[in-house]
Amino acid sequence: MLAGCASASAKAPLTTAATVTPVIPPAPPIQTVSVTPPPLDPRGHVRKELMERAMTALDVHHHKIPLRDRMYLVDFQKFSGEERLYEVDLVAGEVKVLRTCHGRGSDPSHSGYAQRFSNTPDSNMSSVGAYATAGASWGSQQGPNVLLDGLEYSNDKARERAIIIHGADYADPDFLAREGKLGRSYGCFSVAHTDLPELRERMGEGRLLFAWA
Repeated sequence: MLAGCASASAKAPLTTAATVTPVIPPAPPIQTVSVTPPPLDPRGHVRKELMERAMTALDVHHHKIPLRDRMYLVDFQKFSGEERLYEVDLVAGEVKVLRTCHGRGSDPSHSGYAQRFSNTPDSNMSSVGAYATAGASWGSQQGPNVLLDGLEYSNDKARERAIIIHGADYADPDFLAREGKLGRSYGCFSVAHTDLPELRERMGEGRLLFAWA
């Protein structure tokens, strides 16, 4: 009996619980979403060759054209009464169209079409090629304007020739309505007075202006 009582009252030996390692589920794979930029000029305003040449000029002259949010193109193949100055939004892809003049030396018969181009001072001709916008300025003759620096052999005398963007009466809508075409500059990219303020602000300094025929 005593032995039996002694056995029943004895304490059970202590046992150590096994260490449990938590199971962490694997992280879900990271999914990358490729964002396709919108197409340039979805409405097809700009001639394909002109757009391609301008995009090439952006890369060739990247050290002089640090801003690539928008660029400006001029199609001298088009009639002066048509919208042939383009502001291309390189982020959203949209294109805004305006009108601009060519030089009287490029169109001596005043046909409305620029037929020849020159970089020579006093030629009164338009020049083609890549320009860098050099900021808003003010002149005693033309008033508010945008300065341009020519970046190629075909237009590197732009500063010497005072080739700028400025407003002109002969680029205004009433002149076009009366004459059926715009007037001629001395080689500058003249625009309507109503278009100049916004254009002057948005062009700024360090953007591409590319003119071609």
